[in-house]
Amino acid sequence: MVDNGAAYRSGSLQGICARLGISLIYCRPYTPESKGKIERWHRTFRDQFLTELDTRRIRDLDDLNARLWAWLEQVYHQRPHGGLEGLTPLFRYQQDLPRIRSLGTQAAHLDALFYHREARRVRKDGTVSYLGQFFEVPYALVGKTVTLVVDAHAGRVVSVESAAGEDLGRATPLDREANVHRKRHQPGAADTAVEEPADSTSLVEIAHKKYYGEDEQ
Repeated sequence: MVDNGAAYRSGSLQGICARLGISLIYCRPYTPESKGKIERWHRTFRDQFLTELDTRRIRDLDDLNARLWAWLEQVYHQRPHGGLEGLTPLFRYQQDLPRIRSLGTQAAHLDALFYHREARRVRKDGTVSYLGQFFEVPYALVGKTVTLVVDAHAGRVVSVESAAGEDLGRATPLDREANVHRKRHQPGAADTAVEEPADSTSLVEIAHKKYYGEDEQ
C-alpha cells in the first residue's frame, strides 16, 4: 500500500509492479492511519537512525547507505518490537518466508523488469529519440510506434518492445559521423513481403539477406 504522491502514481511504477505481479494499492487521501506500519517505520527511522547519524563521517551516498544497512542488520532487525508481540522484525519476517512467492526465472532478468518504458514512433531514418539523444533500432520498425526499454539511471535506451511486451530488438546510440554519408532506404511495397529479423539494424545485412535469401533456403 502506498500514498497518492506523484512518484507512486507514475506509469513507471505501475508497469514495474505489473511485470512483477504485484498489486499496487493506494490509500485514501489524507488517511495516514490506513498505512500505519509505514508511518511507524518512518518515525523509527527518524528517531533512531537520522538523529544518531554523525554527518561528519559521511563523504558520499555510499557511506550513507553503508551505515543504513549496518543499522538495519545490527539494530532494527534484532530489536524486539511491541507491535510484533515482542518478536524481532527479522524473526517475524522469517515466519512468513513460506508465503513469499519466488521470482523464478524472472530473477535472471530483474534489472530489465525495473527498466522504464516510453512510447515512441520510429523515424524514417530508423531512429528514436530519448532525452535529446538518438538511438538506432531495427529498420523494419520504421513508421511504427514502439515501446522503448529505458535504463533511466544511465539515460540510455536498451531495446525496443511491442505494446504487448514482445522483444523487437536492440537500440544502439546513433553514430552521426558514421552515418552522414549513409543512403537511407525507403521502404516500399516490395518490402512488405520480406520478413526481416527484428534485431538487424544494418541496411547491409538487410540487403544481404534479401539477395541471398533463396540460396540459403
